[in-house]
Amino acid sequence: MEFLQPATWEDALAAKAERPEAVPIQGGTDIMVELNFDTRRPEVLLDLGRIGELTGWDTAEERLRVGSGVTYARLIEGLAGRLPGLAQAARTVGSPQIRNRGTVGGNLGAASPAGDSHPPLLAGDAVIEVESLRGIRMIPAADYYTGVKRSALEPDELIRAFWMAPATGAQHFSKIGTRNAMVIAVCSFAVALHPEERRVGTGIGSAAPTPLRAAAAEEFLARELDWDGPLDEAVAREFGTLVASAAAPIDDVRGTAGYRRHALSVMARRTLTWAWHDHRAGDSGKGAA
Repeated sequence: MEFLQPATWEDALAAKAERPEAVPIQGGTDIMVELNFDTRRPEVLLDLGRIGELTGWDTAEERLRVGSGVTYARLIEGLAGRLPGLAQAARTVGSPQIRNRGTVGGNLGAASPAGDSHPPLLAGDAVIEVESLRGIRMIPAADYYTGVKRSALEPDELIRAFWMAPATGAQHFSKIGTRNAMVIAVCSFAVALHPEERRVGTGIGSAAPTPLRAAAAEEFLARELDWDGPLDEAVAREFGTLVASAAAPIDDVRGTAGYRRHALSVMARRTLTWAWHDHRAGDSGKGAA
């Protein structure tokens, strides 16, 4: 196995152009598991850990631009107030050691349907910034996932950052696993209120070949929600039903398709209720875990 360790972003792009089969790593929390269990052995690893510009964030065009090398731990510490749904999801990732190494960029690179960051990225209308020597592309999260562990990335492209607007309304993330700690999601769900636009964003994880939004459920809330009143229980129940209908789960060792649909219905109803409580209280939900 060949190991490449560029010191600059330009060197990384050149290396990826020359060796498109190279597998990029940041924290290495996914690929190292595969190497240890001998389920995958890439010919070339491209370590991006020395590229400092990937480890920060800034604000541009009223959106946050977060580098692909920002760890879950730093995201929780520095961005929970502005990206509360994503921070909630980050708190559920693995152990403290994993959160200190793993990154949203790595989650995007792996494109696993069970990745914890994907539902809040979808609900929050994230855009993925990817680059090659040919130039930069901006890919909406809804268009990024193309299949099981497949994405819209071209072979010579690397993930540089993701863009999200700071939350203007409450956001919540919920996840079900087979145990409480260090768990891969049986299924997960994120909701984000966008009160200025009178709409709700959604994200479903680990219940279809790709992470996805529940479009019909979002459209239903756009018609039925009274943004100045309490949440109607019938509306919340129907929202849960529509979220479950949007999924395409399978039976596997972690859960059955039927269980996943039921769990999504419950999580959707609950997260919407939590978010609506925060909305009525004038809280963005940034303190939720």
